[in-house]
Amino acid sequence: MHIAEIGEGQPILFLHGFPELWYSWRHQLLSLSSLGFRAIAPDLRGYGDTDVPTSVSSYSVHHIVGDLVALLDLLKIDRVFLVGHDWGSYISWWFCKLRPDRIRALVSLSVVHSPRNPNRKPLQSLSAAFGDDYYICKFQEPGVAEEDFARVDPAFIIKKFLVGRKPGLFRIHKDGLGHNPEKRIILPSWLSEEDVNYYASKFKQTGFTGGLNYYRAMDLNWELTAPWTGVQVKVPVKFIVGDLDITYNTPGVKEYIHKGGLRRDVPFLQELVIMEGVAHFLQEERPEEISAHIYDFIKKF
Repeated sequence: MHIAEIGEGQPILFLHGFPELWYSWRHQLLSLSSLGFRAIAPDLRGYGDTDVPTSVSSYSVHHIVGDLVALLDLLKIDRVFLVGHDWGSYISWWFCKLRPDRIRALVSLSVVHSPRNPNRKPLQSLSAAFGDDYYICKFQEPGVAEEDFARVDPAFIIKKFLVGRKPGLFRIHKDGLGHNPEKRIILPSWLSEEDVNYYASKFKQTGFTGGLNYYRAMDLNWELTAPWTGVQVKVPVKFIVGDLDITYNTPGVKEYIHKGGLRRDVPFLQELVIMEGVAHFLQEERPEEISAHIYDFIKKF
């Protein structure tokens, strides 16, 4: 496993999402280390300079959390502050349920806790609710999304994901995400061509299969985590999401967050932040604010 690490003091473990890398936390690594923390950001299994198994079964939540526990053991770290975004947030919620003894507190970005529905597999629910062109459904068949993405330079795919600001459901065009590659994508002020090229250089080496396998393991995770049905997250939590985030605007999510579901399942939720005018990749779009939110929360412990 490849990690980026800087600073000394109490450790913070940063977990990235798709299609991201440790690099997604570059601003927070510098900010939090300057405030007296040991900031650690791995490339998760399947990404960047970490090993990339090909089998979907190698991407279960038990494998990913197991990687992280092994990392903490290797670094001789007993407990950490955990910060997760996107799939890193999903992993963080499960880390807190599977091994709460290793977590001081959690700051979760973008992806809210999702209780396990014992009656129906996740993909059945998503397909029934949003249709087969919903991006998670479209990512399921091994090789299909990879073939689509391979039609263009990885930089084009990175831009498509990171720059998107439409808060509606993310659906894949019938011609694929890689269609219309000649269309120029204007980068926002918070994302440079240099940033995009770093991401692209790594995905050019590994391909996207590792990251896509997290989506493909959703039903497997559902099966493996049956014993944890109804288990609450019992560590102190701060949840942050942008009001333009596609996850926040997914039908049912706002109701879950604001009408008692989240506090029922996460009884130690201490802070809830809805950032105005911010989309999904908030730690890059508003790096100073996110660093301040993290610091203001974890300094209490």
